Parts: sequence; structure tokens; C-alpha cells
Amino acid sequence: MSRPDLNLLVTLDALLAEGSVVRAARRLRLSPSAMSRQLARLRDATGDPLLVRAGRGLVLTPRALELRERVGRLVEEVEAVLRPADRLDLGQLVRSFTLRTSDGFVENFGPALIAKVAAEAPGVRLRFVPKLDKDSTLLREGSVDLETGVLGRNQGPEVRTQALFRDRFVGVVRVGHGLSQEEITPARYAGGQHILVARHRFEKGPIDDALEALGLEREIAATVGGFSPALALARSSDMIATVPERHTGNLRARLFSFSLPVAIPEITVSMLWHPRLDADPAHRWLRECVRATCVRAPARRPSE
Repeated sequence: MSRPDLNLLVTLDALLAEGSVVRAARRLRLSPSAMSRQLARLRDATGDPLLVRAGRGLVLTPRALELRERVGRLVEEVEAVLRPADRLDLGQLVRSFTLRTSDGFVENFGPALIAKVAAEAPGVRLRFVPKLDKDSTLLREGSVDLETGVLGRNQGPEVRTQALFRDRFVGVVRVGHGLSQEEITPARYAGGQHILVARHRFEKGPIDDALEALGLEREIAATVGGFSPALALARSSDMIATVPERHTGNLRARLFSFSLPVAIPEITVSMLWHPRLDADPAHRWLRECVRATCVRAPARRPSE
């Protein structure tokens, strides 16, 4: 059995509403003969004449009268599906969004983001999950709505991105540490015991390359998986943590931060999402909330 031509629904709606081939043709900008052919197809599809002659006009059959309201509602629903979404009513929005971010992002930007979302859309809830890698599979599968982080090679080519802010790395030690007392030179910086933030085994990075160009090498005393534990270690020891400045603004409170004595490239922190959510009004609003929160959050400048 062949599938029905759904385009006939629009024609049927016009015929049942107008009760006239001529008026229905005018409504759909067709010729009367073209509309007559469409009526013939509808009669075959429904097994009913739909409109029958009564004197000089046409009247609807009982089957046509039965269908009139149903067909009208169906056409309205289809048209609503194919129209752009109505204006978002944040006050009535009830939805949960899952954000995949680093612990540092949650600790530094989370409170302000949650407050902004709650003020604008009380029915929205945010769920933060840890970002352990740069694979975009969870975005593609739909289990994550939005990610933040530095772009990597494992992002799928279809993933949408928008830069949030630029960040630079700074050194951090406890208050009273020897580096907080005198000028910080490359040699003094390299001579301390360092905390490496890495998810995998130690590999040389931009800091090590910059030090090596000066004939220097740093000693890695401990390796941790995130900036928060790195700063916790620096707070209670003589070790040196090197972390992104804006990403750790709140976490570096009551610590001594300093500009690195070697030049290394800045990083760009971005948000990422799957293109199926690109035009979703609620998701667009969420992205704007994240962007605005990151723009407004002040960086905690180095202490020197």
C-alpha cells in the first residue's frame, strides 16, 4: 500500500473550509482546474466524494463534516512545526541542562552562572559533570548540552564553538614563600619544586620549552589532574603551581600570584555544542548566559 501524499492535507483543509473549488483554488493560488484534479485525488484517497453538488453550489458530505475540524488542527500543527519557535518565555521554561566543564570552571564561574540562570529562568537547573578528555562523543550523543574548555584535536568537525575569553598562565605560591620576597627571575622560578597539572604522564610543554631555551629545567615534584588540587598543594607547601589566571581567579584567594618570568602563549577558553541545538531558543539563551558570565567575571591579578 502506497503512502498518502501529505501535501493533500493542505488542499483538503482549504476545500473543507471554503466549501467551493473556486474559492479553495483562489486561497491556495491554484487554477480551478488544478484544484478539481486535487479534489479527484482526495476522493480516491478518502473513498468519499467530500463535496457534492446541491443546486448551483457544493455541500460537504457527512464524512467531510467529520474531517473538517480534525484536518484544520492537523494543518495548524504542521505549520507550527515548520515555523521558527515562538519567543522564549523564560519565566515558564522548565528544563535541565548538562554542562561538561573542568572543576576550575565550576569553582570560578559556577556561582555567578547559577545565580544568573535562577534570576532569569527559575525553572531551569544546571548539572555540571567533569570533563576528563576533549572527546566530543557526549555532545554528539546528546548526554551533554554544552562544554567549555580549550579546543583540542578530538573535537568532531561538526561541533559548534564560540570563544569565551583569553587566559594567560601565572605562577602561584603560598604567602610568605621565598618567591614572594624578591624579584622572580627565570632561574629562581625554575629552581623551585613544581606541581604539574596533567591527566597523563609528564610531557614537556611550553613552560619547559621556554626554560630550556634559557638553559634551565624545572623539577616536577608532584603531578595532579586539575588546577584545584594543584593550588591546594601550593597553599600548604613550598611547591609552585602554574595555572590559568582567569580560570582560577577565586581559587587563588589568599595565595601569592606572579607573572611568569618566561613568555608562553596564551590559551583561549571556548564553549562547544552540537549543531542540532544551534537554533534552540533555550540553548541560545544558555550560551548567552555562559558568555555574559565569563565576560563579567574579573580576573584576580598577580600579587606583585
